[in-house]
Amino acid sequence: MSWRVVLAPDKFKGSLTAPEVAEALAGGIGRVVPGAEVVRVPVADGGDGTVDAFLTAGWERVAVEAEGPTGAPVATAYAVQGDTAVIELAAVVGLVKLPGGQPDPLSASTYGLGQVIGHALDRGVRSIVLGVGGSASSDGGAGMLQALGLRIVDASGAEVARGGAALAGAVRVDRSTLHPALADTAFILASDVDNPLLGSAGAVAVFAPQKGADPEQCALLEAALAHWAKLVDPESADRPGAGAAGGTGFGAMAVLGAVERSGIDVVLDLIDFRSRLRGADLVVTGEGSLDEQTLHGKAPIGVCEAARQAGVSVVAVAGRSLLSEDELRAAGFAASYTLAELEPDVDRSIAHAASLLEQLGARLALSHLQH
Repeated sequence: MSWRVVLAPDKFKGSLTAPEVAEALAGGIGRVVPGAEVVRVPVADGGDGTVDAFLTAGWERVAVEAEGPTGAPVATAYAVQGDTAVIELAAVVGLVKLPGGQPDPLSASTYGLGQVIGHALDRGVRSIVLGVGGSASSDGGAGMLQALGLRIVDASGAEVARGGAALAGAVRVDRSTLHPALADTAFILASDVDNPLLGSAGAVAVFAPQKGADPEQCALLEAALAHWAKLVDPESADRPGAGAAGGTGFGAMAVLGAVERSGIDVVLDLIDFRSRLRGADLVVTGEGSLDEQTLHGKAPIGVCEAARQAGVSVVAVAGRSLLSEDELRAAGFAASYTLAELEPDVDRSIAHAASLLEQLGARLALSHLQH
């Protein structure tokens, strides 16, 4: 029998990219079932690795230089097909782009993201997917909008400085100077979070501490974002996803008219994942950690739901799993395999993730691709 296996993992954060995870699994499966047709479809849910997923699916890579989260130039890229672009916030102004990994919670900005959007607009793109996640800033998307021509001015009529803290001094915004192509461009906010902009579940309270903000800085940023929301569009502050990426979701919704969607659903639709499932005998998905967050719309759940709708059995691989067998079965997975089963030491597991995944690939092939 000729087996067809679809490999659709997300990244193993801090260890392997999604394409590397797929490659390692393919090696193990190939050892056990040499004749198997193994289709690699790495995925992402809007965070880092989103552009890679589209490039692997055959989209064109467009290189561009922009400002990183603290203003230093970074080389980045986005993916294009026809008049649609996929732009990944993390690849421009994400935590991974902080010089020396040094956080700057008050002044870090999304300005570079706006520069990349502007580059795509000038190229003729009129449909933009913004993959948001892993941001280094809490500026409510203000920097992104400034780069696209929005004027945010203080009492003296001068432009406010970059970063979330400076928004406290803003007195008005001028939309008349926005990039003209924005009027004809549709934006989708691809996100895996549904937090509002403000409050105990908002951008600052939940995410700013991860970006280096202490309690005093969090209070300052919360007040600044509340002022920013009042200035721009108070109603959008309460929308699910407004708090994504330090409030970039709010800026995108309030000014760019962005529509929020589950990141993994957007990715699966645009790479036509469902067509890859035709004739498949098994789907393998996964991420670094299977946990409570996984069950709330992360990439493996999106892949699992698509596979089940197509009537294809799906198994999960992960570095570790904090979910019970009952929880995994209830979510639709036929089985799960973890690196922790092979190597309990976390540091060694991360260091040797590729070879361990190859072993898992062989193990799952023995269980699911044999008669």
